[in-house]
Formats: sequence, structure tokens, C-alpha cells
Amino acid sequence: MEVSDFTVEEKLQALYQLQKVDSKIDEINHIKGELPFEVQDLEDEIEGLEQRIKRAAAEIDEVIKSSKARKESVENSKQLIIRYETQQESVRNNREYESLSKEASYQKLEIELAEKNIKEFFAQNKLNKRALEETKGLLAERRADLVHKREELDLIESETVNEVAELTAEAKIFAARIDERTLTGYTKVRASVRNGIAVAMVKRDACSGCFNRIPPQRRLDVRMSKKLIICEYCGRILVSDLMEETV
Repeated sequence: MEVSDFTVEEKLQALYQLQKVDSKIDEINHIKGELPFEVQDLEDEIEGLEQRIKRAAAEIDEVIKSSKARKESVENSKQLIIRYETQQESVRNNREYESLSKEASYQKLEIELAEKNIKEFFAQNKLNKRALEETKGLLAERRADLVHKREELDLIESETVNEVAELTAEAKIFAARIDERTLTGYTKVRASVRNGIAVAMVKRDACSGCFNRIPPQRRLDVRMSKKLIICEYCGRILVSDLMEETV
């Protein structure tokens, strides 16, 4: 049957049944509690920690390479100093001697700078390695937490998967009897209210969703089930308490 083939009363009955099914699914999701979000947060944190470890390892490698380059520079400078001092022994004038002395002094300054850099690299790498080990420890803890949370979530899902599948199939049957505009409104109200109740019965002359009193004429319209009535206070779709007897 097409949606247009259903009467307003039948659509209201379908909405009421859809709400009952969705509420059951909500109850199952409530059992899961914050587990799905906790699992997602842990997965995101683990991904961030893994990236941090990669960056820290890359920094350590870079510092090691820089330190190695500075050590090679020190050795080269030492060799140049030896060469300049050897050449000084055979110079023919003071100008050549002074020139070689300046070159040797410059290389000594280069050695001092390089050795200072090496010490700084060593200190930096010590900090980097400590931070890397701490991050690895934290990562191990978070991975253990994730395993535990996943096991909890998987257990709940395995116990409820069949029920959820059946309820989801039921929900599709009832949703197929409701026009798209009304279904969209129902979904929006469900998302906006705390308990997910978008279809509320009129009980004791009041909306069972927000407990505000419904005027007599609107209560009569709800009981007649000839048109869609919305609670003017909370926006829920109102149905008669007789609905429980007729569905």
C-alpha cells in the first residue's frame, strides 16, 4: 500500500507503534551507556598518541644525524688545524704565518661551537627519549583500556543484536505508513527532547510528555484521530489514550 492509502487514524497508530519500537531501541542503547563514545574517544586518543610517537622518533633520529654531522665536523676541523700548524713550520714570512694562525683559530672556534651543539643535542635527545617512553607507556595503557571497553560493548551488542534487528525491521514497517513530512517532524522532535518521546498520549486531560493541560476542543480532536494534533507547549505529536486499546 502507498502512504496515501492510509487514513490519518492509521498513520497516528503507526506513529504510536513506531514510538514504542524506537523507545525499546533507546532502552537498549541506554544499556550501552557511554561505552560507544568512550570507545571512540579512546580510538581517537590512541591515534593521536601513535602520531606523537612517530614525530618523537623522527625528532630523535634527526638529532642523532645532526650530532653525527657535528662530530664529523669536529674531526675535520682537527685535521685542518694539524695541517695549518704543519704548514706554519715552512712559511717564508709573517703574513703567511698569521694567515695560517687565523685559519687554525677559526677551526678551533668551530670545534667549540660543534662540541657545544653536541652537548645540547645530547640533552635534547635525553628529554626526547624520556617523553617517548612516557608516551609509549600511556599508549599501552590506553590500548588496554580500549580492549576492555570493546569487550564490554561487544558483549552487550552480541546479546542485543537480534532484538535490535527485529525492532529495526518493525520500525521500518511502521515508518512506511507515515508520510515523509510527518516522519521528518517526528524525527526532529525525538532528537530535541531528552527522553526521545515524540508521540505523547493525552492522559488526565494533559500531554503525557510535558504534563501541560490540553484545552477541551483539542482533546476532542485528539480523541477523534481525524487530524494530526501537536502539543503547543512541547511540540510532541498527541494521540488518544484509546490508542492502547485499538492497536
